Amino acid sequence: KTPRPHYQEGRQDATETSSARATSFVPGIPLYRLHSFPLLPLHLKTLSNSAVATSGFRRQSTVTSARFTLNSDVYKLHEGTTGASLGSGPPLEGEITREEMTGMYSLMAAIRELETKAGDLYLEKIIRGFLHRCNGQEASIVGLESALTPGDELITAYRCHGYTHTRGVSVKEIMAELAGKATGCSKGKGGSMHLYGPHYYGGNGIVGAQVPLGAGIAFTNKYNETGKICVTLYGDGAANQGQVFEAYNMAALWKLPCLFVCENNLYGMGTSSTRSSACPEYYTRGHYIPGIWVDGQNVLAVRTATQWCADYIRAGNGPLVMEQFTYRYYGHSMSDPGKSYRSATEVKGVRETRDPLKKCEELALELNLMTSDEIKAIKKDAAKTAEEAVEFAHSSPHPPPADLYAHIWWSRTK
Repeated sequence: KTPRPHYQEGRQDATETSSARATSFVPGIPLYRLHSFPLLPLHLKTLSNSAVATSGFRRQSTVTSARFTLNSDVYKLHEGTTGASLGSGPPLEGEITREEMTGMYSLMAAIRELETKAGDLYLEKIIRGFLHRCNGQEASIVGLESALTPGDELITAYRCHGYTHTRGVSVKEIMAELAGKATGCSKGKGGSMHLYGPHYYGGNGIVGAQVPLGAGIAFTNKYNETGKICVTLYGDGAANQGQVFEAYNMAALWKLPCLFVCENNLYGMGTSSTRSSACPEYYTRGHYIPGIWVDGQNVLAVRTATQWCADYIRAGNGPLVMEQFTYRYYGHSMSDPGKSYRSATEVKGVRETRDPLKKCEELALELNLMTSDEIKAIKKDAAKTAEEAVEFAHSSPHPPPADLYAHIWWSRTK
């Protein structure tokens, strides 16, 4: 299979055929123990290498890889009503390279800076309309993306800027799109909620509507025998939608290669999950579909769990439901101060104890995969990239009037 453009090539296991990977799922022995983790997208490596090259480190880590151990409370399993055997679930131990850790942290820092600067542009009225930021959810995004293989597909809701970047779209193109400029990734027509990229079916503005679409994408992959999976994301606020359960039913009936992911940031707009859902344990709500709960603030836990899920699905076992237990620092959108339904103490507590970037820094330092100097340089590089994106958005033109009639009809013959 031809890898998608923003993935690097090299190791054989990153480009091997899906049939070689999807052999048989042995409960308790995840397939990815038999091969290395897939490579990260090329732009993750580019981000980290640019920071390393330009920072002039006094101290740089010389460790090339390290073993890690996760706490036993980072996962919970639900075997479903059909009695599917999940074994012991994802392993609590694994190995990660310096390049992979640096790449993941670089991308998390880039997303944090992107969203922060986007908020500033909104206050300047450069960005209009809706703006849903993902500050606080970076580990859920990057950990998941880093475990996928070239060609795996993804569709999500409207808190989508982070995933747009992990799918290979530059910070400049995203920022320009948010500002409605012609240089944006959707030519200035999509705005905050309608961004697209390679094997990426976008942000979607209708609550829960992307879930049956994701099942359809998974059906296409099964029908065409591509060996790829579709990651279908939705929030806890969409988890009670009827169309979600209709998609579950079809996916289970046809054993579609679909990973349903509920990003549980605890609040659907201004309503807590405990007030909106009779059962807020979303990983159990596939009923006949097995599920897994993962600590969404720990990038290595998300990465390991996602790879385990992908291997299970590729082995022909059908779909899984993953719940990422995460948190958003700001309101539902820029129009929501996020203060009437939760306390400042709560938000501060999460920032201090569960911040995904801080957790990643602690892991990197503990494993000697990064130094404090490198972490500072990566943050500085991310801030510079975001600032350049702001300048790019300011200087870019709006779409010309003639574009009103462009990109409406696509002909397969052209």
